[in-house]
Amino acid sequence: MTTTDIPARPDGEVVVSVRGLTKIFKDFWGRPKARAVDNADFEVRRGEVFGLLGPNGSGKSTTVKLMLGLLYPTKGHIEVFGHSPRHVATKSRIGYLPEESYLYRYLNSRETLDFFGNLFRLSRKDRDDRAEQLLEMVGLSQARMRAVGEFSKGMQRRIGLAQALINDPDLVILDEPTSGLDPIGCREVKDLIVALARRGKTVILSSHLLADVEDVCDRVVIYYGGKVQARGTLKELLATPDEIRITTPALSRETMERVLAIIRQDVAQDKVKIDTPTQNLESYFLGVVQTARQAAAETSGAMSGARVAAYLRGDGETKSASDRVLERLAAPQAAAPAPAPAPLPVDTLIEHKLEALAKPAAPAAPAPAAPEPANAEELRKADEKLASLVKKQNG
Repeated sequence: MTTTDIPARPDGEVVVSVRGLTKIFKDFWGRPKARAVDNADFEVRRGEVFGLLGPNGSGKSTTVKLMLGLLYPTKGHIEVFGHSPRHVATKSRIGYLPEESYLYRYLNSRETLDFFGNLFRLSRKDRDDRAEQLLEMVGLSQARMRAVGEFSKGMQRRIGLAQALINDPDLVILDEPTSGLDPIGCREVKDLIVALARRGKTVILSSHLLADVEDVCDRVVIYYGGKVQARGTLKELLATPDEIRITTPALSRETMERVLAIIRQDVAQDKVKIDTPTQNLESYFLGVVQTARQAAAETSGAMSGARVAAYLRGDGETKSASDRVLERLAAPQAAAPAPAPAPLPVDTLIEHKLEALAKPAAPAAPAPAAPEPANAEELRKADEKLASLVKKQNG
C-alpha cells in the first residue's frame, strides 16, 4: 500500500494544537543543558495520520511526552482535545505505545490486557471481549498463556500495541511502533493505522523509518535539532515538479521507437530514462511468505494477525435501528415457560391425602407425589381440616 491508495481525508476538528512549543532540559544547578524542542508549531486534525519524523535525538519523543502531559513545556502552548495535556478526563481518550514497552514481565498476554482494561474501568465483559479480539489481531492468540517477560522484542511490541488500543481511543500515539517487528508485523501495523484513520480516529506516528511513514501518513513534520525543518502533505513534499513519469503496459519495439522519437524532439536524449517498474522489497517478501505459509507448521511465537478487532472497526455502530430490529425478529425464539399450575381447592387436597392414606404401601414403586399446594397457607388449612375429620371419626 502506498500513499496513493489512501483516500484523501477532509479537514476536521483540531485534535492537537502546538504553538511555540519549547522544552529545555536543565542540569542539577538549573543551567540549560539541552534544547530538546525549539519553538515547534503544528496542528493535528481528526481522522488523519500525522507523522513526526527526524533522526534519533531530534525531539520527536520529547514532543510526544509533552502531548501526554508526562513532561511540562518550558514555554509555548499545547492543547489536546481543547484541554491541557494534564486534563485527566482527556487521557481516557488517548492510547499510547511508548518507544520501549514497559510491561509486567510475570503477567501473561491475557492478564496484561485485563490489567490495562481495569485502569480504564471497563466492565469484565468488555475486557474479555476486547482482549480476545486484540490478541487475535496482533497474532498472539496462541501465546496468550506465556509470560510477557519471555517475549522477544517483536512480540513485546505486539502486546504493547494491543494494550494501547484496549480503551478504543480517539487519539492513538505510536512511538516507533514497528521497532523490532518483522516485515509481516510491520505491514499489519500499517494496515491497522489506515483502518483506524478510516474510522475517524487520529493517529500520530513518531518514527525515523521513512518507508513506514510514507506508506500511511497524510501530513508530516520533519525535526532536526529540536526544530521543525519542514511540514506539509507527503504529496507536496515528495513531488518532483520538473519531471514526469508515464507508465504503460509493455510496448512493442516499433511503438517504443516511435514514442522515443517524439519525446526526443523536445527533450535531450540523455534526459530520457527507460526502465521496468519493480515492486519494493517489502511487497516481494510478503508474497514469498504468503506462498510458504500455506504449508507452514504451527508456531509458539507471534503469528500473522487476523482482521482489525471488531470494536475498533466499529462494526456494531454501522447497523441501523431497523437492521437490529430485523435481527431480533429473525433470531430463534426461546421456548415459552410452562404456565404455573392453578391452585387446588382445600377439599380436593383433603381427598388426595385420604386416598393416599387408604392405599397400601407399595414397596416396589414409589408413592405418587402429592399435588403441589397453591401456597403454605392453603396447605396449613388442609392439614387442620383433615385432622379435624380424623378426630371426629375416631370419636
